[in-house]
Amino acid sequence: MAKIQLHDVSLSYSAPLRDPVHRLFEIKKERIQEDLPDQTTQGVTALDHVNLTIPNGRTFVVVGPSGCGKSTLLRVIAGLAKEYTGQILYDGEDVRNIEVKDRYIGMVFQNYALYPNFNNEGNLSFFFKMHDVPDEETRERIRYTSELMGIGFKELLPRRPTTLSGGEKQRVAIARAIVRAPRLLLLDEPLSNLDAKLRVQTRTEIKRLLRRFSITSLYVTHDQVEAIALADQIVVMHQGKIEQVGTYQDLMDHPVNVFVAGFLGLPPMSLLSGGFISGNKLVLEDYLISLPEYMYSRVQNNQPVTLGMRQEAVTISIESTSTKGAQLPAEVESFESDFVHRTQTVHLRTGRWRYLGLCPLDMQFRLGQLVYAQFDPERLYFFDTTSGLRL
Repeated sequence: MAKIQLHDVSLSYSAPLRDPVHRLFEIKKERIQEDLPDQTTQGVTALDHVNLTIPNGRTFVVVGPSGCGKSTLLRVIAGLAKEYTGQILYDGEDVRNIEVKDRYIGMVFQNYALYPNFNNEGNLSFFFKMHDVPDEETRERIRYTSELMGIGFKELLPRRPTTLSGGEKQRVAIARAIVRAPRLLLLDEPLSNLDAKLRVQTRTEIKRLLRRFSITSLYVTHDQVEAIALADQIVVMHQGKIEQVGTYQDLMDHPVNVFVAGFLGLPPMSLLSGGFISGNKLVLEDYLISLPEYMYSRVQNNQPVTLGMRQEAVTISIESTSTKGAQLPAEVESFESDFVHRTQTVHLRTGRWRYLGLCPLDMQFRLGQLVYAQFDPERLYFFDTTSGLRL
């Protein structure tokens, strides 16, 4: 176990004409949803002045869109990419000149990366053979790890990786990383290749093992459900930068900018851009939304402001009603039922803005129907449109 610190870490690399990365910039305008790295005169900026501290024994989960630098961050911490600037410290020791094999890192990959010519016990013992660990100690470590991995794991040891299912391969890969008692465990989307049921089972097992061993861990994923289940802290990345670090609830309640608000959440926050301040109101074309009192001192007249709200802040009625908050006419574009919580998410459109509302499951709608959306003024978020920062 180790405390991991990154101080002002940056990484850029060139993109030769025939390099696949160069092709990314040719199609960047065609795929604006991708979070592709910035191209500068020095090349492609993969990590941009990253600062992060992972306390000893804690699990940090990194989330962000494709191309934002999540896997590059893991490679730099592991020592697989050494062309970075800044410092990476393990328990206060700069590891720039320490080889990967001497850092005592456990790594778990999306594609398992098991040695096919060994049986599974050989996969677990390979590290000890490379470090001349006595056979008796090796067997004891494998026995102890097998017991911790749970029911049925010992039966996997004599078999070869080619005979295993995806879930079984990932169990062996996790055991191979843990058996060496690593100072740091790095997991790069380890559940992406599994089906939904296996993903839940393996996620539960990973959480149990991380709690049991208290290994300092950095886990990369696209799946916010995994992040919520596993993380002590969530790291949100965007274009090579860390936007915000915190618990899931902190990030949901207090997003620092438009990107975090619009990325995190199931579903993410609805954002209505194009508004500006006039007195104590936000003007959205023909509609006026009263500002909460705490916002009066934070904004100026004519300041461009983006309005944000989660679906829980938007209630829906069939008829116009008097309300303390804002009320906008809206067209129903679609709706999704949540039978577990007895609610439904309604996709609404007012003018050029699309947003979500929440209502009881027994409310009946039809596509194209005119309804009225009421916004709870105490649950609205306001962002400066120019900087993207929360006001």
